[in-house]
This record gives sequence, C-alpha cells and structure tokens, in this order.
Amino acid sequence: MGLYKEAKSLISENIRDYGMYIALFVIILTFSFMTDGLFMSSRNISNLLDSAGYIAVLAVGMTLVIVIRHIDLSVGYVAGFLGAIAAILLTQAGVSIYITIPVILLLGIVVGLFNGFLVAQIGIPSFVATLAGMLIFRGALLQVTEKTGTIIIQDDRFNAIGNGYIPSLSQVNGLHLLSLIVGLIGILLYIYSEISTRRNKIKYEFEVVSKGIFVLKLTFISAIIAYLTWILAGYNGFSWTVMIMLLVVIVYHFLTTKTVLGRHVYAVGSNPEAAHLSGMNVKKITYMVFGSMGMLAALSGILFTARLQSATTTAGTLFELDAIAAAYVGGVSSAGGVGKVTGAIIGAIVMASLSNGMNLLGVGISYQYIIRGGVLAGAVIFDVMTRKKR
Repeated sequence: MGLYKEAKSLISENIRDYGMYIALFVIILTFSFMTDGLFMSSRNISNLLDSAGYIAVLAVGMTLVIVIRHIDLSVGYVAGFLGAIAAILLTQAGVSIYITIPVILLLGIVVGLFNGFLVAQIGIPSFVATLAGMLIFRGALLQVTEKTGTIIIQDDRFNAIGNGYIPSLSQVNGLHLLSLIVGLIGILLYIYSEISTRRNKIKYEFEVVSKGIFVLKLTFISAIIAYLTWILAGYNGFSWTVMIMLLVVIVYHFLTTKTVLGRHVYAVGSNPEAAHLSGMNVKKITYMVFGSMGMLAALSGILFTARLQSATTTAGTLFELDAIAAAYVGGVSSAGGVGKVTGAIIGAIVMASLSNGMNLLGVGISYQYIIRGGVLAGAVIFDVMTRKKR
C-alpha cells in the first residue's frame, strides 16, 4: 500500500513530466482498440516513427529555443530550402553524399547563427527576426526549385537515410538481429544512466524515490523499449531515420543534463537578468542555441528530402508549427527555463500518432487539424495550470 501511495503522490507532483507519457499510452490504447490492432502492427509503427523523425529533430532544437524564451519560425523553410540545396548538389553538381551532408549541416549552423546575431546582438525580438527568415527562405526555396519544379534524387545512399533500414546481420526466428542488439544496448544504457543519476543524488543528499518505485520505473520503461524493439524487429528493424533521431536525443540529452553549458541554458531561460549578473554570457548562449537549431533544421531537411527522394517547392510548409506543437505537448514551458529533450521526442510521437491513427480510421483532414489544435491548446492549458500549482 505504501508503494501505491508513493506512486500516486509522485505522479501528482511530477505530472508535468509524466503527463505526456500517460497521454501517449492512452492514444496508443485507443487507436489499437479502434483499428483492431492494426495501429500497433510492425509496419505501421515503423512508418509512424519514420514520419515523426524530421519533426522530432526540429522539436529537440525548438525546445531549447523556447527554454531560453525565444521562438524560431524560420526552421520549416530553412529545412525545405537546405533539403533542396542538398538535392541540387547531389543531382546537378554531382557532389558526393559524404561532402553534401556536412556542407548542408554547416549552412544550417550559419543560418542559425545569423538568427542568433539578429536576436542577441541587434536585439530584434526573435518572433520578428525569424518571421523575416521564414519569408526569405520560402522565397529562396521557390527560386531554386522554380525552373525544374520537383528535383528527383537518384542517389540510393542518400535516399536510404529517409527510407532505408540498418543491416540485419542475420534473422532470429524471423526477427531482425541487429535491431534486437540495438534495443538491448538501449535498455542497458537507460538503466546505467538512471542508476548513476540516483547515486549522484544520494551522494549530494538530494531526495530520491524509494527503491521499490525506482525498480518499478526501470522495469516499466525497459519493457516499453523491449516491446518497441520486438515490434520493429518483426518488420525491417530500425530505420536509419529512427537511429538518427535516437542519436540526436542521446547527444542533446547528455548536453542538457550533464554539462555546464546545459545548466547555463536553463539558467538563462529561468531568469536572463540573474544569469547575466552571475557572470554567464547570455549572448553566447543565445548564439549557441540558435546555431544548434539551424543545424537541426538542416538535418530535418535532409531527412525529409531523403524520405520523399526529391526536393519540392512546398517542402518545409508548417514544419515550424509542428515542431512548436511537439515541444509544447512534450512539456516545454512558455515561461522559459523548463523543458526536456526527451519530452520533445515524445511530443513529436504523440502528434504523429494522432495523425497516423486518424488516417487509419479515415478521419477527414479538416477534423484532423481541429483535433490536433485541441491537443496543443490542452497541452498549453496543462502547462499554465501546473505552473500555478507550483
């Protein structure tokens, strides 16, 4: 009974962190029931994660931008434009994929740093600075795709980024072996990081949950990772898109939770004036966050272009709004200083699951927009209510 009471109080106190996991769980159960299990089929889950990939990558960057109390509206068309530049380099200029991808990522960083310059150095509100960027890159995208319309990419290695899967090594009872190994490594890494975090908290005499609850949490999340791995291994295994998404999450999770830079980002978000007075370089942090956002926008453009195997004039439309929605659904706070990278990914998967489930059920596109808008409004209301409580 003590465990149950502790679990209940833990969930109610940390409802911000657990709310979206509960929401995702409810969405999965509902759609699985309504589609007679089709929603949780290997093929559908694989498609769902691939379609969430390019938004999830943007949502990670957007979370940090919102954490420091800014916004970036240019990311959608930056992704579309840089995706088109990648297509032009690969097809018309005949540049190798190994040069194209680093060049595109560098261009993304340059664009992000320019936004950072406008916001931090000149002092233009980020909303206006990046709105200008959004219009500029929309025009630039139309300019480079105008003559040819759609640019088809024939490079198989590039297209594999959006549509390919990691090699199998061999099959075990019809399951993809390498994917099973990746899943197992994921579970071990997760358990190791949780145990080391708990040890550090105990060492510095911070409050930690009881052993029972801790073991329960480890078991529950490991079981979810194992189940997802098993489902994906039954189809084609992990796609390259999912691997890139996981890599981005691991790197950014490490940067935000384990480094001084990460702590500075949250300090600047919580109170820019206090951060400045305590000796932090607020301008430098702003540059870095916008630079990283630009790089992730470039990566998102690569993922989307590879998925379509072509660059189109409409690429990047509404990406920024999907990314902002995913960040808010994932628990980032509009007041700044609060938000997790892992939450952004869950937010992106929640939004992708909604679209995917409604498509399977044949819900009209008009209702889909209304429902997604409702979910976003709900997430922000939830944020405001939980903030008042605290």
